[in-house]
Parts: sequence; C-alpha cells; structure tokens
Amino acid sequence: MTSALRRRAAQMASAAAAAGTGYYCSQTSWALRRLGGAALPSAAAAAPRRRTFSVSAAAGFDNQNREYVIVGGGNAAGYAARTFVEHGMADGRLCIVSKEAVPPYERPALTKGYLFPPEKKPARLPGFHTCVGSGGQRQTAEWYKENGIEVLYEDPVEAFDGKTQTLKTSSGKILKYGSLIISTGCAAARLPEKIGGNLPGVHYIRDVADADSLVSSLGNAKKIVVIGGGYIGMEVAAAACGWNLDTTIIFPEDHIMPRLFTPSLAKKYEELYEQNGVKFVKGALIDKLDAGSDGRVSSAVLKDGSVVEADTVIVGIGAKPAVSPFEAVGVNNEVGGIEVDSMFRTSIPSIFAIGDVAAFPLKMYNRIARVEHVDHARKSAHHCIETLLTSQAKAYDYLPYFYSRVFEYEGSSRKIWWQFYGDNVGETVEVGNFDPKIATFWIDSDSRLKGVFLESGTSEEFALLPKLARSQPIVDKAKLKSASSVEDALEIASSSL
Repeated sequence: MTSALRRRAAQMASAAAAAGTGYYCSQTSWALRRLGGAALPSAAAAAPRRRTFSVSAAAGFDNQNREYVIVGGGNAAGYAARTFVEHGMADGRLCIVSKEAVPPYERPALTKGYLFPPEKKPARLPGFHTCVGSGGQRQTAEWYKENGIEVLYEDPVEAFDGKTQTLKTSSGKILKYGSLIISTGCAAARLPEKIGGNLPGVHYIRDVADADSLVSSLGNAKKIVVIGGGYIGMEVAAAACGWNLDTTIIFPEDHIMPRLFTPSLAKKYEELYEQNGVKFVKGALIDKLDAGSDGRVSSAVLKDGSVVEADTVIVGIGAKPAVSPFEAVGVNNEVGGIEVDSMFRTSIPSIFAIGDVAAFPLKMYNRIARVEHVDHARKSAHHCIETLLTSQAKAYDYLPYFYSRVFEYEGSSRKIWWQFYGDNVGETVEVGNFDPKIATFWIDSDSRLKGVFLESGTSEEFALLPKLARSQPIVDKAKLKSASSVEDALEIASSSL
C-alpha cells in the first residue's frame, strides 16, 4: 500500500471513529498467576474486545488523540515501527514518544565500534539506525516522516493515566492513546553521588549522548578505570585498547563475565586482555571515587584502602528496568519490569510492554524472565505488534541468545566474536584451547544439552548453536569430553539431534 493510500485509509478510519463505530482492539485483561507458570488466557478471555476511541483527524495529528503510541525510542521501538509499516498501519496512526534526540538505533554499537578512535573507522549514526542490525532498511528521521510516523524527540512521558488512556510528556503535551506499547528499556545503574558517582570524568553508557561524552574523554585520557566485569566492562576495555590507554578493570567477582563464563573460560579471555595491556583487580569493591584539584575524577579508592589512579572512569555495574511512570500497570517484583503474558499484553486492556522492560513467560524453561538483549528487543517488538494488528494468538517462544564482539578495530592483533544459546545450567564440558576457537557445553543431570557457547566459529557452526539449544538433545558426555577439536565436539552434538 502506498503512503497516500495508507493516509487515506487512516482518514477513513478516523471518520468511522468520529461517527461512533470505534476501532477493533484485540487486548484483554489478563494477569500472570504465578512466577513459574506461562499459562495462556482462557479462550473466552483471549477473545478480542471492542473499545471505543475517537481519533478524529488522526492522519494529521492535529489534536491530542493517537491511535497507537510507543513510549520509548530504543531498539524495540524501531522494530515495532517497522512492523506497523509492514502492515500498512503506521501512516497517520502511530506516534513514538522518546527521551532521545535521534530516531531508534542499534544500541549494542555504543560499547563496541562507536568507541573506536577516529582513525580506526568508528561506527557513527546514521550508520546503525534500526533496522540495519537485522539486515533491514535504515530507519532515519526521514524514514519516519515518509511513513507518516510522528516522533516526539527529547520529550519523555512523565505521567500516565490508564483510566482516561492519557499520557503527559515533559513538555506538557497531553496524548490520548488507543493502544499503548511501553518500550522504555533500562537505565544504567549508577554509583551514589556521595561517593563520587557524578564527578566529571565518570561515565555511564546507555545512549548515544553518553557514548559521545565518553569518546570525548577517551581522546584526552591517559589512565582509565572500568568498574564492572560484565558486558560493558569487557567491551569498553577492549575499545580502550584501540586508544592505547592504561586500562584497569575492577570488579567484585573472581573472574570476568560471572553470569555466563566458567572460571576456565574466563581465564582464556583474561589472558587475551592482559596481552593487550589490560590489568585486572578482582574481588574488589569501590569505596569512593576521588577528585583532583580540578574537580575531575583522579582515582578509585577500594574498600581495602588501595588506590587506582584514573582520569576517566566508566561504570558498568548493570541496569534497572525503566518502569516509571507505569508502575500501576503491574511490576514483577522478582525479575523487575512490567509483567506481560506470552503475547506481551499487560493486565490492563490495550497496554503492551516489550524489550528490556518486559517480564515475560520464558516458555522453554517455564519461568518468568526479563532479557536485556537486542535480539529479544527485536523479536518481542515484532511478536507484540503482530498480536496487536492481526488475529495471531501464538505464544512467544524465545530462545535466550547472547553475544559479544570485541577488539574489532583496525590494527587489532585478534578480533573476538562469541555466541551463546540456551541456558547455562548443569555440568560443563569445554573443548578447544582458544587458539583459534573454544566451545563450552552445558549438560543437565539427564544428559540433555541445555546451552552451548562458541568462540571464533564459522557461520555454519554458529548456525548450529540455536538448533542444539532449542532441541536440547541427549548427548554422550564421555564422547564430548574426549573430542579432539571443537569441530569434532560440534559434530558429536549435532549427531544427537
């Protein structure tokens, strides 16, 4: 359908709404009854309900009414917008309310290629606007305009009223919605101001403005400290190596990436980082960040009294779901985030939540989960909008997937790219020596393969991982342990499918 036809369709829909016919809203009131369950609503409860909502002159957005509103301007919002466009339901109907100054983009780039020094060809916008991360069209500001999508930049929602179906933005704009998609993501966890968490030279990375500020600091830095040994810590430290900076990572655990890496696997990566000049301070807690005479951060003081000098500090200690001001919609106290069913419907009719902020039923493992990852952001957005716009009633069946890419700048001695699928529970079997590749398999007490990790695999090998993790085949642990190479181990696992 052309843009003109879509606009005409929106005008006709508005006229029908003004005449009192309303429009079809396939939302129902449904609450998850237990944390471990992933039951679907009954057939009666799942039936679409018709709700009246007048959207006069929706195509021009010349009043407060919006048929569809997405709150949040991150990855999930961009992919949701694409799905609206694919169904011909965006033009004159969709509004995105964002706190950012730019359209949605592929956020993972911010801790990877965006941080490379200028001479090493860093990633820059509009190069990684959604949806290029999945091979789609680059959705620039012009793309949203061409598709008739209203985007309110730098104007986050500050108040919400579910009874009147209205939102109030920071600028005072009042929006009345028909269907609301909450896509607010997460906010970076911060160190308290009283211990120096807000000193000049202390950085957190969540959006492109944060990354711009960090790049400016890296250009003048000599000694940097990275607090946190997870994704942010590993990726930022690797990028700092491209600037040839004195880099130290400080974290409280015994090894990096404790949520996923085994001690043996972590050791391989730590050795690679040390070869690139990175120093580790393990099992350490931050007492405070001190400032120099110029007011800028000058050191990190640890609980044991030791001091690590730094003119730039990057804090990567996790993130918190950004549920405000939507707490009344229903927050899951166990995993955080807004609780939804397997089609991303909240307990309030016509309200959805997607991406990092959604606490959803992880069907494969029969538990409620919240996944902070671009893959889930993309897939949850598509599934949610398909549910909203069509008669789809298929439960979201997500396979957990994580990856990282580091040391990819020009001149790097070795580029690293690992992928993991599944659940990291059970006994582990490690195969390979990390030069050039390594694999780890997680196997439960019934000899079922629950998760698989691969570093430096081929495209064919990486393509095998989700098949293994989703099928959860029974594997011969003895054969895996005796495999002479990663290739042999993957062949053994593949033969179990």
